[in-house]
Amino acid sequence: MLAATNTNSAGALPAAAVVAACALLFTIASFWWLNARQGALKSYTPHSFAAATTSSKTLIRIPLILFNTGPKPIIVQNLRLTLPGTTKGTVTLPWSTTRDRIRPEKDDDPRLPSVFVVAGRSAVQVFAEFSTPFPNFIPELREYQAAVQCKLGHKKHWGDLLVFPIQLGNMVSPTAYIAYSNEPAEIADGDRAKAAATLEGLRSADNSNPA
Repeated sequence: MLAATNTNSAGALPAAAVVAACALLFTIASFWWLNARQGALKSYTPHSFAAATTSSKTLIRIPLILFNTGPKPIIVQNLRLTLPGTTKGTVTLPWSTTRDRIRPEKDDDPRLPSVFVVAGRSAVQVFAEFSTPFPNFIPELREYQAAVQCKLGHKKHWGDLLVFPIQLGNMVSPTAYIAYSNEPAEIADGDRAKAAATLEGLRSADNSNPA
């Protein structure tokens, strides 16, 4: 009887150790997942944008939501907008200012770009304005597959935050800095023809300047 008891005790000890080890691992993993895990930034296709193209520059303003999926804060060092498939290949519009709203208005004071933090499991809204001098980018009246890219504090290289279709074909008044829907829209033929003529005039002015 004593020998049997000793045998059972010896077998029970490893099982208890395994249970204790599993509990410890679960505790450590849970702590890491809840408090120390590095998440990612997510963003979402905007419903609107603001844009203008003049003889001095092109401006595109986009309302961005940045959501941090993890518990650790994420530092956003910089943003930029890239537009592939243009006549000059891929065009990059640097982050030029931050605004308070999507609609350009006189009291919408610009702020210079600055590093900001997205706290863990939280969201930040940024009205980011991207610009490039004339004639780096004169848009065509069509959809572009745009990419908002970001440079994060814990990464060495730029990465895509959001890839989405931007409906620059909705720019019926290209030289006026106004807001547009980012939904595909049916533009009246007369309005499209006027907008196309305005943009063609800018291209002609660019071509008339010596390199």
